[in-house]
Amino acid sequence: MSPIVAKLGGSLAGSPQRDAWLAALCASTRRLILVTGGGPFAGAVRAAQKGMGFDEATAHRLALLAMEQYAIIVAARQDRFALAATRDDIAAALARNRIPVWLPSTMVLAAAEIPPSWDMTSDSLAAWLAGELAAREILLIKSRDVGALASARGLAEDGVVDPLFPHFAAQSRACVFIAGPQALPGARKNFSSGVTPGVRITCEAISAGPAAA
Repeated sequence: MSPIVAKLGGSLAGSPQRDAWLAALCASTRRLILVTGGGPFAGAVRAAQKGMGFDEATAHRLALLAMEQYAIIVAARQDRFALAATRDDIAAALARNRIPVWLPSTMVLAAAEIPPSWDMTSDSLAAWLAGELAAREILLIKSRDVGALASARGLAEDGVVDPLFPHFAAQSRACVFIAGPQALPGARKNFSSGVTPGVRITCEAISAGPAAA
């Protein structure tokens, strides 16, 4: 059975909801891979870029390390989590009924199709990973709820997901769900029953533009 890629928003890093979501994810009876946002570490990269004036490629590498810093913290919260940097790491963790928490630098820096730009954040990286692993579902866990008729393009326009997410989500061919605070109370039961919490959103195929060429 193909896995689910779940992305935990960096905005939840300092929220009590974070550990509740992690406990719910660990109740999953389906194979699941966890991608973390950059949290406060990504914010530090943005601030440093503004103050120090380094280029987008440098910021891209630092943002990946920011995701890894947050991933290390998250992985320490639950015994079922296992840090994973490569496809083999991910496969090995899943084979042991563990939940791999992705360290993205190794795979992403080797992928020419990923632009070194703030237009592609951890949301799009989760969608890209889903495509690479033939995952059947993507779940974005956010600090806000979205409407039942939401689309990836509309959410990108509203700043809920990054500008390139509609492209990579459609390219992955996975079903996409977004879960916010309203989905949290029932999330553990849903995961333990094999049900993905949240609202399913539509994904239209659009061009990624020159940045992702």
